[in-house]
Amino acid sequence: MTSSTPTQLAIGAHVDQTDPVGEALARGTSIVQMFLGSPQSYKGPVVEYAGGAEALRAAAEEAGVDLVVHAPYIVNVATTNNRVRIPSRKLLQQHMDVAAEIGAKGLVVHGGHVDNKSDDPAVLEKGFDNWRKAVEATDIKVPLLIENTAGGDHAMARQLDRIARLWDAVSAAEGSEAVGFCLDTCHAWAGGIHLGDAVEQIRAITGRIDLVHANDSRDGFDSGADRHANFGAGQLPPDEFVAVVREAGAPVVCETPGGATEHLADIAWLREHL
Repeated sequence: MTSSTPTQLAIGAHVDQTDPVGEALARGTSIVQMFLGSPQSYKGPVVEYAGGAEALRAAAEEAGVDLVVHAPYIVNVATTNNRVRIPSRKLLQQHMDVAAEIGAKGLVVHGGHVDNKSDDPAVLEKGFDNWRKAVEATDIKVPLLIENTAGGDHAMARQLDRIARLWDAVSAAEGSEAVGFCLDTCHAWAGGIHLGDAVEQIRAITGRIDLVHANDSRDGFDSGADRHANFGAGQLPPDEFVAVVREAGAPVVCETPGGATEHLADIAWLREHL
């Protein structure tokens, strides 16, 4: 995904996967994100689009719509729990394979966490190293975009220092050039990252921002609560929120509540403020 000026930014939304091309057209956008099945299930990915993966790929290309896939929330390749980590790696590969089949521009996955009850540095380091192993174990066919998360004391990608340690580990993996970063504005705010210099700080760590999840936040700064709100209806300082989108210069996906009507309002709000 390439950077753009504010007037050229692709601004889309997370939509139902039954007809993502139609959902994109209903929002007047050239980019949409979707799940491939339940975000809370270890069952493999499914393509609900009529005609299957090939038909969806063809329809998206014909309409000029970029597709992004979001991996299930339950994927956690960082954990030291084998009963979660091993099926998570399998599920990640399955979604990677299908994302490639539909011609997706990227696969977004949360940074995950380790399950220890204490702040044992050795356990945290194991979590970061598990990410390195996961990158090396995955046949990365489309860009794998790691997303910062809002909560959790033992999260891999909540605070800037954790993101830095995660990126050090990922960068040491063979195949790391295919790994990118997805910046979520609600998660950053709720996770204790100041929006004023968030883009500068994250770029200094990762060297890149490939996708922005533009979301207002229902809850306060450093609350740890992952509760999205429509633009202007939450607690993000509007100027700082818009500045993140502008400075990142990456394609934007709104994961805000509602359907096409609400997303059209959010997209219009963002374009007006940009």
